[in-house]
Amino acid sequence: MAAKAKQRALIAKGMLSHGQKVTRGLLAGSSLRCTDNTGARVLRLIQVMGYKGRLRRYPSATVGDKVTVSVRQGAPDMRKKIFQAVIVRQRKPYKRIDGVWVQFEDNAAVIITPDGEMKGSEIRGPVAREAAERWPRIASASSMIV
Repeated sequence: MAAKAKQRALIAKGMLSHGQKVTRGLLAGSSLRCTDNTGARVLRLIQVMGYKGRLRRYPSATVGDKVTVSVRQGAPDMRKKIFQAVIVRQRKPYKRIDGVWVQFEDNAAVIITPDGEMKGSEIRGPVAREAAERWPRIASASSMIV
């Protein structure tokens, strides 16, 4: 019962259920560009939240997934700290239901609070439609949705 209440709270805060299957292009240990204005520049993916994998298989993430990251480069007050983030772009190509292949120039993420709110106030660059549909707060802050 508590799990359902927690899920309803997350949906109310802006995280919706996952839609179509997207190719997982980011392994644990991958470097990401921080695309918001929090002061972090480079992030390292530590863990994928809710990932249930196989023994000895590296956890992997895709666009729209909630992940745990550490800040590798950026403002001194942000460096060497662990945050939660949402992946908004990935370099690995993936196919949409309508047959279009999507690929971005870089791997990028947006830092969020544990409640699901954005830590920054703006997003630089495009945001994948899959991430925007799953995280409405990110969609409203983004300037371009692809």
